[in-house]
Amino acid sequence: MKETVVRIFVTGASGWIGSAVVPELIGAGHQVLGLARSDTTANAVAGMGADVLRGDLTDADVLRAGALDSDGVIHLAYEHTLGQAGGAPADANAIAAFTEALAGTGKPMVVTGATLTTPGRPATEQDELIPRGPIAARITTMRAALAAVQRDVRSSLVMIPRSAHGRGERHGFIPQLIRRARAEGVSGYIGDGTNRWPAVHVNDAASLYRLAVEQAPAGAVLHAVGDEAVAVREIAEAIGRGLNLPAESRPADEFGLPLSALLSVDMPASSTLTQELLGWKPTHPGLIEDIEQGHYFR
Repeated sequence: MKETVVRIFVTGASGWIGSAVVPELIGAGHQVLGLARSDTTANAVAGMGADVLRGDLTDADVLRAGALDSDGVIHLAYEHTLGQAGGAPADANAIAAFTEALAGTGKPMVVTGATLTTPGRPATEQDELIPRGPIAARITTMRAALAAVQRDVRSSLVMIPRSAHGRGERHGFIPQLIRRARAEGVSGYIGDGTNRWPAVHVNDAASLYRLAVEQAPAGAVLHAVGDEAVAVREIAEAIGRGLNLPAESRPADEFGLPLSALLSVDMPASSTLTQELLGWKPTHPGLIEDIEQGHYFR
């Protein structure tokens, strides 16, 4: 399907993952129209070689216009500053606008989600999307995205793990853990540190978004997971080595939310089915190797 997908409308184009997705798309021969809500983000989007559409997730007319002017949509933006529940209304608004614009066309709509937690085993692409837990509201919007298939939209989900890491990351959970370790003089974890995170290098995630918009079948749920299960103690120890600090167990209440919750739950996730479906293969450094390269500490 690549030859029929020429111009892609990308929300969150200037964000952490978007800044990898846009060059990935352009490098593969696509044109990109990036949503930008400020002069700063507009300049960043244009600097990557994309066209700019000014607006935000609350402006349905702008979102519809961007989708109508394109051959497909990659929806990365989310109001994370409002929390998972607080950002859900704008996310739902955006998905509804894209669905309306693309209905009846068979064009792709790739929407961002988050890997689930399935007690006792790694989460897979076949797990049911049940609205519960801290991301219940967002799971509802993911379900709405998949429901667009019923209106002849080739919608799919790309599920991002807890860490999308790489050179230049400044605001994710790994930088937060590093800032905390510097401030406290210890690289901490909770309990015995055996709880596990899935992770992906941002450039591997970008290649999956490109494959999704080019060829993912309607209704596909894709896992952008490079590392299936990285123990949080291993993460803390890698940070400790980078800062020359000890790694040790600390009480959960010292971390605050959301870190205390994220470190307290075992949440591995698999991408086996995604790799088989699209031929996607993570090739960039895993999370521990990425931390050990030292760029987070400069």
